[in-house]
Formats: sequence, structure tokens, C-alpha cells
Amino acid sequence: MTDQTHDLLSTLKSILQTGSAHTQEDIIAALRKRGFDVNQSKISRLLRKIGAVKMANESGQIIYTLPRDPAPISAKHILSYLVMDVLHNESLIIIYTNPGSASVIARLMDHKMKELGIIGTVAGDDTIFAAPHSIKHIARIAKSIKDYLNDIR
Repeated sequence: MTDQTHDLLSTLKSILQTGSAHTQEDIIAALRKRGFDVNQSKISRLLRKIGAVKMANESGQIIYTLPRDPAPISAKHILSYLVMDVLHNESLIIIYTNPGSASVIARLMDHKMKELGIIGTVAGDDTIFAAPHSIKHIARIAKSIKDYLNDIR
């Protein structure tokens, strides 16, 4: 996930938490006011990705919001909902996950350290720092992590 994508997702979540997004057009307008150039199809994909739902607010109006409790996910596709993105700089690889998922993903990666080209991971709630075996090959290592996480989804 690029910094811009991470910022877009954070901003989208913030907009949904205000309870003022009645339509996808409302969301697009709010994001454009904050400097994001998005279209309806991108918003639709992002809403699915973050698990947004439509529900009635206190006034009975339908709004987009984030569920208080995550919806149950089928075991077959659970990882596709847990890993949000993988990015890297010159020395570190970062994996963004849904809240509470980082330690599960990091544990999977730790069992494949040699194959992935990493020497270890540190997991928080929704972020994993992966230390590459060699920073000379960090782009290749980040790609191998992305491929691995895509293959186990």
C-alpha cells in the first residue's frame, strides 16, 4: 500500500465515522475536498475492502458506515480480508492488515523466513515490520512477500 493509498483509506474511514455519507457521491465529494481524485468504481471497491455497510442512522436515513463488529468471514477467504497492502523503503518492508490481524500474518511469515528472504517480523495490531535479510534485494523480497500472501489467500 502506498502512503497515498493508506491516507485515502484512513480518510475514507474517517468520513464514514462522521455518519454523513448517504451516497457514494457524498463520499467522492468529501474525499475530493480533502485532495483525493477518486471515481465511483474506486469508492465501491474501497468500501468493500474496508467492510463498509449501509444502515439506518438515528434519523432513519440510510448511510454508509463501518460496522462496530466485523462481519464473519468464510475461512476460505479470510486472508484476502486481513492483508491490506505491502510496501517498502530502502531498509524495511511494511505489511498493513486489518486491525487485530498483524500477529497472525506475521506468524505465517515467520515460518517462511528463509523462503521470503527476511530475518524476522515485528507485529503490532494492524501493521507488520519485516526485516529483509539484505537491503540490496528489498524490492524482490517485498514482491516475494506480496506473492506469498496472495498465494495463501
